[in-house]
Amino acid sequence: MSLMRRESILRDLTRREFAKLGVLGAAASLAPSLSAQSDQKKTGYAVIGLGRIASHFMPATRATSNSRVTALVSGHRDKALRIAAQYGIPESSIYNYENFDSIASNKAVDAVYVALPNSMHAEYTARAAKAGKHVLCEKPMAISVAECESMIAACKSAGVKLMIAYRCQYEPIHLKAISLIRSGAIGKVQGIEAAFGFNIEPGEWRLDKKMSGGGPMVDVGIYALNASRYLTGEEPESFAAFSSVIDHDGRFNQVEENLSWTTRFPSGILAACNTTYGADMTGFFKVHGSKGWIDVNPAFNYEGLHLRARYPGANLDMPSTAHDPYQFQAEAEHFSHCVQNNLEPKTPGEEGLRDIRYIAEIYRVANKRA
Repeated sequence: MSLMRRESILRDLTRREFAKLGVLGAAASLAPSLSAQSDQKKTGYAVIGLGRIASHFMPATRATSNSRVTALVSGHRDKALRIAAQYGIPESSIYNYENFDSIASNKAVDAVYVALPNSMHAEYTARAAKAGKHVLCEKPMAISVAECESMIAACKSAGVKLMIAYRCQYEPIHLKAISLIRSGAIGKVQGIEAAFGFNIEPGEWRLDKKMSGGGPMVDVGIYALNASRYLTGEEPESFAAFSSVIDHDGRFNQVEENLSWTTRFPSGILAACNTTYGADMTGFFKVHGSKGWIDVNPAFNYEGLHLRARYPGANLDMPSTAHDPYQFQAEAEHFSHCVQNNLEPKTPGEEGLRDIRYIAEIYRVANKRA
């Protein structure tokens, strides 16, 4: 069964099926067994940057039937050697940032996973493309519209695929919410509320605007922005926005602490969103329809997602049983499937570019009101 078909089936799971199988169990029941897939080609990934996000992606590849880590790129060789031993990667497939371009001759590497600070995404996407490697790049795609456009152009010129790692767009709870909305179960959507944030520690690279491109808006607010787009199936028409700094403790000399924005969509749907680096703000979204509602809380965590919904004839309560790193497994499987079958990824570079365009507009409007 193809991955595309599996995603379609997951979108249409009923409440009884979710309750019986759980999200992870459902996915496992639909997937071919690993033994049956033992001879399947596995897309080899070079992981660029061995920080926190990479520590979720790498174990996820082990759970797939079509992906594996075959090379590492890091400025810390001791750390790379330790991880290489865990994944059976030869020392000859450990690179640093200076000799990275020689990866072009490594036939065990089909693609790269860019897990670097935001300001480095464009450079290493372009270098990977020039080396003939497909690119799975973490969100946010880059720190400017121009960088995003350059990444798309570099990959197209090299004839390689570019996907932005919007893990939630491959996650069954989110797919179920989208399916309920598209089916008309909750009627016409009127409004959406969404939020995500955390209390950031001093000294984080994310507080350096040159490295991050912005504050919580580009880091975790992007989840709410992206969700409002795929839940409505529409592109924003206009924004209203406000930003603020409450804690004048030195953390927010370069980036905002809080940002709230409202989006108007062409149909008239309004989305009200919040993000912060000043408090623990549980990531959630709630969709209000003319016949009912959908509430996913938490919505953007790596595990523990929970969907509740009320509409005529239904009272849904669907906790996800999927554990980290399942979401990373799903996106790795999808991209590897696209690479192996010459298909366009669901979240290509153009999807990342759209969010960066909208974030630039949100910042413009917020700064205008400041």
